[in-house]
Amino acid sequence: MEEQVLLAEDEERMRSIVRDYFGAHGVICDLAKDGAEAMELLRTHDYDAVLLDVLMPEADGFTVCRVVREHSRVPILFLTALGEERDMLRGYELGADDYITKPFSLAVLLAKTQAVIRRSRGEGGERLTCGAITLEPGRRRCTVAGTEVELSPREYALLLCLMRNKGQVLSREQLLDKVWGIDFDGGERAVDVRIKSLRAALGPAGKQIGTVFKAGYRLEEGSV
Repeated sequence: MEEQVLLAEDEERMRSIVRDYFGAHGVICDLAKDGAEAMELLRTHDYDAVLLDVLMPEADGFTVCRVVREHSRVPILFLTALGEERDMLRGYELGADDYITKPFSLAVLLAKTQAVIRRSRGEGGERLTCGAITLEPGRRRCTVAGTEVELSPREYALLLCLMRNKGQVLSREQLLDKVWGIDFDGGERAVDVRIKSLRAALGPAGKQIGTVFKAGYRLEEGSV
C-alpha cells in the first residue's frame, strides 16, 4: 500500500527536496507552507504520518500537534533546528512520536517516517490480548479463544481502538474521531450500530465490550 504523508514546512526549497526524495521512494508527500494550511489539509485528508516544522507562520508545529492530538493518533514527527532538550520534551508531551533536527539526512528522515508508520500500524509482531480476544495488527488477524474471526475493516478498526484502550471508557464521540475520522459527518448512532455487529462477530466474547450508561463503551477482561 502506498504511503501518504503531510509535510508542513515554511521553507519552499526544503518542501520540494523532501517531496521529490520521498516520491522517488514511493511515498506521496503533500505540502503545507504554514500551520494553518497544514490544519486545513488534515481536516480533509487521511495521512499515514505528519512531518511538522516547529517554527512556522500562522501556527507553529507545537500548535498543530496539539490540535491534531485532540482528534487523531496519526504519527507525528517534528523537524526543527531547535536542539535544546526542553523543545524536544515539549514535543513529546504534546504527543509527537519522533524528532529530527536540521540539518538532517533525507535517508534518515524517510527511515524515521516509515518507522513511525510501521509502529502505528502495529507491524513488527505486536500482539494485543484482552480476555479471550487476541489481535495481531501487523497481520490484521483476530482470534477468539484461538479461533480466527472474520471482521469487516470498520469492525476491526473499532476493536483495535478498544483493545489499545482496554479498561478505559471511550465515548461515542471519541470512537468516531479515532475510527471514522474527524471528517465523518454521520451521527453517533453509527458507533452503536457497529458495536452491535462487532459483538455479534465475536460471539460469546462480544460480552467483553461493555456499555457504560451515558458515557460510551469499554473493553473488559473476560473469558469464553
